[in-house]
Amino acid sequence: MNDSHPAPPPAPQQFVLTLSCPDKQGIVHAVSSFLFMTGCNIEDSQQFGDGDTGLFFMRVHFTGGHRDRPSGPSPRPETPVTLEKLRASFAAVGDSFAMDWQLHRADEKMRVVLMVSRFGHCLNDLLFRCRIGALPVEIAAVVSNHPDFAELVESYGVAFHHIPVTKDTKSAAEAQLLELVRAEGVELVVLARYMQVLSDDLCKQLSGRIINIHHSFLPSFKGAKPYHQAHARGVKLIGATAHYVTADLDEGPIIEQEVERVGHEVTPDQLVAVGRDVECQALARAVKWHSERRVLLNGRRTVVFG
Repeated sequence: MNDSHPAPPPAPQQFVLTLSCPDKQGIVHAVSSFLFMTGCNIEDSQQFGDGDTGLFFMRVHFTGGHRDRPSGPSPRPETPVTLEKLRASFAAVGDSFAMDWQLHRADEKMRVVLMVSRFGHCLNDLLFRCRIGALPVEIAAVVSNHPDFAELVESYGVAFHHIPVTKDTKSAAEAQLLELVRAEGVELVVLARYMQVLSDDLCKQLSGRIINIHHSFLPSFKGAKPYHQAHARGVKLIGATAHYVTADLDEGPIIEQEVERVGHEVTPDQLVAVGRDVECQALARAVKWHSERRVLLNGRRTVVFG
């Protein structure tokens, strides 16, 4: 007697669809109808219509169904929906609404490159969060214009690339970075306290794919030791801003901000410590949301779906 049980069917694949387009009637209906007709099931859907720009934004998390469902007493095995099939068939919907859209597997980790100079708190925080599974990313490499953190990075099993930058080598250094991004299939570059200004050309080539972190005192306290400058002015809030990088220095679309209240008794060194914490928090959330495809560009602003 055979007591074996048939193996349970594999869990359906999960996908994330994001889109933006001119706002008009029928967008949500068209998307949901497409998913219904392809046998998919919506797990979560968020949308936003911006009255200022006239644009509509949407993020849909759904599970894949099956196509070509047979009928009859002895059906053939069902054919699962694949990412390639979904992309090919959704193109007509996207074209009909002039959509800027992307469709990805939800379980596919985004490949990122981290860049750092001589302040390693954000780098170490992101490496650790990635190791414990708190960030849905795969760190392809770490790039630095100084060798200081090579040992730290390699202890996490991540490749470290020392690319020095001078006025004369800046162009070659950025070309080397771009080659690394292409070779490793990197979708996101994170400036984890990388203290070099990127060229306009690099910003354009990686538009919407570079995230930076800076203290929110900018532009009030520029230059060296901003927290010491803030202490001298008696600030009451310490903050940090994570934003996309554009050719306009530190003025790209904001993804996340974090603040911490401080009192008159706090020393400059304590301000620096508080600043490190809020920078880590804001940057980690920005990287997480971007890698989960929750952030959509809306001109000089962002739409962030929670």
